[in-house]
Amino acid sequence: MTLPQNTIGCDVSGQRLDVYLHPAARSCSFSNDPAGIAALIGLALEHRAFVVLEATAPWDQPLVRALEKAELSFHRANPRRARDFARSIGMLAKTDAVDARMLAFYGANLDLPATAPVSPERLKLQGLNSRRDQLVAMRKAERIRLKGVADPVVTESLEAVIALLDVQIRALERQIANAIKETCDLARDAALLRSAAGVGPVCTAIILASLPELGLVDRRAIAALAGVAPIARESGLMRGKRHVQGGRKRVRDALYMAALAAIRTGRWKQDYDHLRSRGKAPKAAIVAIARKLLVALNTAIREQRPILNAQTT
Repeated sequence: MTLPQNTIGCDVSGQRLDVYLHPAARSCSFSNDPAGIAALIGLALEHRAFVVLEATAPWDQPLVRALEKAELSFHRANPRRARDFARSIGMLAKTDAVDARMLAFYGANLDLPATAPVSPERLKLQGLNSRRDQLVAMRKAERIRLKGVADPVVTESLEAVIALLDVQIRALERQIANAIKETCDLARDAALLRSAAGVGPVCTAIILASLPELGLVDRRAIAALAGVAPIARESGLMRGKRHVQGGRKRVRDALYMAALAAIRTGRWKQDYDHLRSRGKAPKAAIVAIARKLLVALNTAIREQRPILNAQTT
């Protein structure tokens, strides 16, 4: 891939878009509203620039949708990786203008992949899943409060809120199921995902919404994206334990719960027991099963075939 000659770094906040055009060394700022976004799009089109912005949802979403609509190439950068790059080139200060300049250098010096457009159907699914997660967290908090309450009036209030949240969560789950059924591609992939042991409707919806790369990249890349790839910690004679880190936490959490369900029976249980017999800690063994499960799902989506015997993967 040939790097574009011009790169725009954009620091996104709720109110403002700080922009730096490289190599012209031009700094400017736009409001984070339709008019400001249109001005930024015009600048990018004028200079045929590759746009690099940090992932700062929800503030970056209008800009991302506008970049997609204008068919401009852009990279939605992981904030941690962008900050690591800034430190590596000695940019220790952190302001919006400095961050925009750093992002432009980040895009100009590294062969960053263009972020793939997200379909409206997946965006809708992401929103529904996000709202469900919020309600589940609220319900959990209310249930915890309920355990420490003796006053019947407070108890009644908490139980009423929990009952309302139950209704809301069930309604959202129906909407999620309908959103998947109404889209042919999502419905097809959902059936393939559900063919795997341990993968239920919640895990399926999360993977469909938050891991669109499934089936499009290799096993190592998909494990890294999901945050279930072991990261080596070695130097000289030192051999440290490998840990998973980074990736998409919500996907990792869903895969972890799916792995817990999968290891109750069949070959996945045998694999888990084997890992434990080799000295793997319980949590590490479960993550290893989650990674194996994810690889099986990646293959199923890529080859468009159900996992008839997921436990043998």
